[in-house]
Amino acid sequence: MSLPTPLTGVVPPLCTPLTPTGEVDTRSLTALAERLIGAGVSGLFVLGSSGEAAYLSDRRRRVVLETVTEAAAGRVPVLAGVIDMTTERVLDHARTAVESGVDGLVATAPFYTRTHPVEIADHFRRIRGGAGLPLFAYDIPASVHTKLTPATVLPLAAEGTLAGLKDSSGDDGALRRLLVEVRRRGLHTSFSVLTGSELAVDGALLAGVHGVVPGLGNVDPEGYVRLYQHARAGRWERAAAEQDRLVALFAITDVGDPAAMGGSSSALGAFKAALHLLGVIDCPATTPPQVPLGDAAVKSVRQLLEYGGLLP
Repeated sequence: MSLPTPLTGVVPPLCTPLTPTGEVDTRSLTALAERLIGAGVSGLFVLGSSGEAAYLSDRRRRVVLETVTEAAAGRVPVLAGVIDMTTERVLDHARTAVESGVDGLVATAPFYTRTHPVEIADHFRRIRGGAGLPLFAYDIPASVHTKLTPATVLPLAAEGTLAGLKDSSGDDGALRRLLVEVRRRGLHTSFSVLTGSELAVDGALLAGVHGVVPGLGNVDPEGYVRLYQHARAGRWERAAAEQDRLVALFAITDVGDPAAMGGSSSALGAFKAALHLLGVIDCPATTPPQVPLGDAAVKSVRQLLEYGGLLP
């Protein structure tokens, strides 16, 4: 389907359900996509951080793309992460995504080697030119060690190379300054700024972001849709109350034992444990070498789901 300009609303970054042997569980992935579409989301983002893209083989990535585009069936746009270290590798992923029928692409700056802003801009231009689909820049400096600055992003937006930005920098001040410049330059009707923060969506919407890409939206998509709708209608007290409930639910990401696993393993394991407890996916497995949640952590996830009103 045609990608809205600008893209707005709630666009969850789908988890990638796996079988116990590590294959993509296409039945569960289809069920997850159906659940999110039924909740009223505005789009689906596959193969992002919450989708464990960095851990999946190219073959498994293709299965994810084909499964979700088939499940979406043109009802909502599908954005595909084409994240990799270098331009040529990203272009390979982009070609596969185009063949699978996605509606837009999401790419980070190059990583592993240090890259100059001029090279980063060329990277995005080559992806856009080579793939021919709307391209969103993914600002996630904690993972790629490069912060995308307005000096890099705004000229690419003005020339049409970038259709939007997913901001997962955690730098709310920098995001606010970017939004001011987007409006000042008249780009707000053509360039979409999406926040990747689950915890400050109401504030980001008040500041002028177009939408949200919440990992926790896998677990509670209705909550984020309600939050977005309250904000757009100017019901800020109700938006804040919904945000507070979601902040409490986000505690599921901290249930893992920090002495035994990293924060990413804890968060992704919690999202999948929650989806398993909710009956959406068949298996809560994550990809190695991520450490799975133990029984005590899963029990904590269940308690938080109950507290958040998602389980009786």
